Amino acid sequence: MTGNDPLLQPLQLKHLSIKNRVMSASHEPAYSADGKPGLRYQLYQEEKAKGGMGLTMFGGSTNIAVDSPAVFGNLDAGDDSIIPSFRQLAERVHRHGCAVMCQITHLGRRTVWNAGHWLPTISASCVREPAHRSFPKEMEDWDIRRVTQNYADGARRCREGGLDGVEIEAYGHLFDTFWSPNTNKRGDRYGGSLQNRMRFSLQTLAAIRKSVGDDFIVGIRMVLDEDIEGGLHYEEGIQIARALVDTGHLDFVNVIKGYVSTDEGIAKVIPNMGTPAAPHLEFAGRVKAELGGIPVFHAARINDVATARHAVGEGLVDMVGMVRAHLADPHITLKVQRGEEHRIRPCVGAGYCIDRLYEPGDALCIHNPATGREQTVPHIIARAKGAPRRVTVVGAGPAGLEAARVSAERGHAVTLLEAAAVPGGQVALAAKLERRREIMGIVDWRVAELEHLGVTIHCNTLAGRDQVLANDPETVVIATGGLPNTEVCPGAEHAVSTWDILSGQVAPAARALLFDDSGQHQAMSCAEFVARRGAQLEIVTPDRMIGHEIGGTNYPAYYKVFFERGVATATSQRLRGIAKAPGGGLVARFQNDYDKSFMERTVDQVIVEHGTLPADDLYFALKPDSINLGETDYTALINGRPQTITANPAGKFRLFRIGDAVSSRNIHAALLDAVRLCKDL
Repeated sequence: MTGNDPLLQPLQLKHLSIKNRVMSASHEPAYSADGKPGLRYQLYQEEKAKGGMGLTMFGGSTNIAVDSPAVFGNLDAGDDSIIPSFRQLAERVHRHGCAVMCQITHLGRRTVWNAGHWLPTISASCVREPAHRSFPKEMEDWDIRRVTQNYADGARRCREGGLDGVEIEAYGHLFDTFWSPNTNKRGDRYGGSLQNRMRFSLQTLAAIRKSVGDDFIVGIRMVLDEDIEGGLHYEEGIQIARALVDTGHLDFVNVIKGYVSTDEGIAKVIPNMGTPAAPHLEFAGRVKAELGGIPVFHAARINDVATARHAVGEGLVDMVGMVRAHLADPHITLKVQRGEEHRIRPCVGAGYCIDRLYEPGDALCIHNPATGREQTVPHIIARAKGAPRRVTVVGAGPAGLEAARVSAERGHAVTLLEAAAVPGGQVALAAKLERRREIMGIVDWRVAELEHLGVTIHCNTLAGRDQVLANDPETVVIATGGLPNTEVCPGAEHAVSTWDILSGQVAPAARALLFDDSGQHQAMSCAEFVARRGAQLEIVTPDRMIGHEIGGTNYPAYYKVFFERGVATATSQRLRGIAKAPGGGLVARFQNDYDKSFMERTVDQVIVEHGTLPADDLYFALKPDSINLGETDYTALINGRPQTITANPAGKFRLFRIGDAVSSRNIHAALLDAVRLCKDL
């Protein structure tokens, strides 16, 4: 069945044979340790190799110079101390028949001066990058000589580290700032004409090839069209690509379209849910057709096998990059080979992975807690030793679904009870915003897995203490979630919650005010939902900006709608009271955190988002009958050991609660709670 699958065909890249056409493109998950790929980093990459992919590219934006300090956990290939770590990583990946390469770069203006060695940032010219805000020094002749050698030395370290190749990063970093008229204002031989603007990259590429020799793969991930006024456009971009290819020093071209110097721009280069799949794939195919025989790679929201297969099968690319798809499921290729495509855990395009880098944090998949935690959380759940246990899970939101799935994978007999007519919990509310409907993939995949495992979800079942006990459980997991917490001020009974609006129980009023005291998607999704229905809306928050906790690839889509729809905003204002207005409607009273002044708004509707309070009545009703009296041994949980607390020897079962039934957090936290607990049942 898979013999003719385009994705499973080998690719010969000069001397290197890659076993299939699936790759994870270069990216930086911020798993580094002191600038090196330590054990966590290595296990993350090895898991994808175990999963059958042909090529994994790591170290997105790996630095090669002292004036290119890390800004999101970048690796540092600026000296030879990284070589042993490269060798360890290469050995782990190669043992599974997977090729491995590293991306190198000088960040140029896309970094900061007040980190690392506190050296000035540099660029082709002194043109500030909006995202990182530094004013770069225009490179002098000695800077150009120094950095050219830095690139050559970085590439050599990749070779000496046992890697199969190196990729030059050339979109938004130093390399391509020489190409773009927006960032190259020079008047010397490195500026002006296209030939001059190519000079630095041609010199540097030659130095890299001289450093690594002919029997090492050298490629480039490059922008061919910045798609911005005054920037690099396709006509010149394709000329640059041809010139680089014609040197004979390149072995592949990895295609990028767009610019990353603003959050709005990077949200298009790395698009999230609510945008078309593979938006730049046809563009990559055009590049491939014009460049002739050199292999072309591409990655941008190619998050499903069907699109990837089309990309290779139609000759649009030679290797298809699926980065976020492999964060969700590192075993994609293996499942394709086994004819199990329907069991691939889908990437839902939430952008949680990359947006965590803006916090800053490490890249984590919104619904695969094992990614980045391979040391402690398995991607494949092993069956338990000994007799199966009777496990009752109450609640079929993400936490309950995951608890049931993992328990069933362990071989236990699972009963899953859900009060609503359908599973999903708060995820179903999040999906009410049309642009974010893909998030239901988190639920749909788990429902399908439970069906595969033979677990029935008993919906429309409001479980009480007696019903749970009637199942004679040995383990009870309470995943009942939370309920909206709107009691934030006097008069709060006049307010409605974001749940009320998104569920359709309450219609948006003509004049609405949304008070957001969480800064997360719940409020912003509701605000967009209300704005799209024509309401006159104002968002008020005590934070210094709206959507305070939403990362850089997600907030631009909200802001676009808010500006288009004339949504008003007010920051640094704390809700102090809600009262009925004499002439009808409601008066909301706010106080500024800083000057302590008050402001009032008269509206038809006040919507409050202030997280949730645990729906924990059932948990406390069951607690006295439990062996552990509801206690979770955190040390055992963190270290991957079973829960063995016996606080009540007369108890009938072990009792745990997870997710928002404990406290108001997010989807990832709920799923992590579930898998950490249930993988050791």
